[in-house]
Amino acid sequence: MGLSDAILELRTASALSQEELAERLFVSRHLVSKWERGERNPDYPMIETIAGLFGVPVERLVDRRDLVFRELGDCLGNGAPLDETRLTEYLNRFLSRLPRRTADIFLNRYYLLKTTAEIADKYGIGENHVRSILSKTRKRLKKALKEQEK
Repeated sequence: MGLSDAILELRTASALSQEELAERLFVSRHLVSKWERGERNPDYPMIETIAGLFGVPVERLVDRRDLVFRELGDCLGNGAPLDETRLTEYLNRFLSRLPRRTADIFLNRYYLLKTTAEIADKYGIGENHVRSILSKTRKRLKKALKEQEK
């Protein structure tokens, strides 16, 4: 079952209209409709919110690995990819230059596949703070990888 089918099934099983779900998620009904038709996909934080709203694990909606790797994949860009050995070496150097907590948060997310909620609990910070750290780190990685390709 795909993400669009899962959202539709959970919404209808909960006897919610698209409008009611949209209100609870602070999005438009039109956007919920697009999710259910598979025309758009919610981002990972929204998927976590949807899962929480319906009281189901994220994996009920989507394979966490696919989302996490898609999130990280944006860093690799469209250039010629580094081979696995060079990429591993480069990532190790990149991570070693980050502040310890930032590197740990990055590894918890992209190596251990932890949710932002799990990471937030582990470090005693808010989920939005975790998302911000991850976003900034991905941007730094993307920029560094572009420079490496030159």
